Amino acid sequence: MTAGGAAREGEGLPPALQAAAEAFERHLALELSRSAHTVRAYTGDVARLLEHAARLGVTEPAELDLSVLRSWLARSRSTGAARTTLARRGSSARVFTAWACRRGLMPTDPGALLATPKGHRPLPDVLRADEAARLVDAVDGDTPEELRDRLVLELLYATGIRVGELCGLDVDDVDAERRVVRVLGKGNRERTVPYGQPAATALDAWLRRGRPAWATAASGPALLLGRRGRRLDQRAARTLVHRRLAAVPGAPDLGPHGLRHSAATHLLEGGADLRSVQELLGHTSLATTQIYTHVSVERLRSSYAQAHPRA
Repeated sequence: MTAGGAAREGEGLPPALQAAAEAFERHLALELSRSAHTVRAYTGDVARLLEHAARLGVTEPAELDLSVLRSWLARSRSTGAARTTLARRGSSARVFTAWACRRGLMPTDPGALLATPKGHRPLPDVLRADEAARLVDAVDGDTPEELRDRLVLELLYATGIRVGELCGLDVDDVDAERRVVRVLGKGNRERTVPYGQPAATALDAWLRRGRPAWATAASGPALLLGRRGRRLDQRAARTLVHRRLAAVPGAPDLGPHGLRHSAATHLLEGGADLRSVQELLGHTSLATTQIYTHVSVERLRSSYAQAHPRA
């Protein structure tokens, strides 16, 4: 989204509020390099906040106070907004007021005092370790498609990288000798992620016998390719994960993010420390990674209930 997006969201705002909304959007997109989805969500929320403030007579950011923020959230709640929506809108408001305060547009930061309900975060579905093994081991053919699919599954599960990160990999991003991949994640943050021997074997097979069969002048440096030789896109990667998982008896219908969840859960169950998993997944906050400790506890509780005679 560009500054024009903020302008469309907040048409009719007083000039000072409109200018602040557009400057905030540029800050998210250009200075913080947030994804288009994040920019769209935050600027949409802020535009609605400023529209509400304008209806209350606010004409410039300095006039925003805690009562305005609270009344906006109360109105959102009264119109049926879900807890997750309220949590996101509260977060958007806090990010905006903190930025406006740093820029000198507001004398104080009222968002720092704004409390919002925490959104309910359902525990993600994950594969059992044996299901993950059956998923990747079932793809054992020697056609370019099977070699590619095996590598996609091995890398997603071995590294826990996001599907966008996977599809963005170039051949030179892989260090086969050290068995690591260089990943460009959210916010253009780069990290190095290790992978194991099964993924190394699948990678070698794809580079020697699969990729050369599909590579064309349009392939460029892309590691993973589609049938026409172009870089594998995220939609195709999701489709192949769903298709391959459908062949595993009893396995939940998960996409690539489900393999990421599974990798993180199995790492923690295997004894990895939380901060190492945070680094591998590319989470900026440890709180985001902590959800996987809850997944592990739930799995333990389920196993206990099934196995213990006095459960």
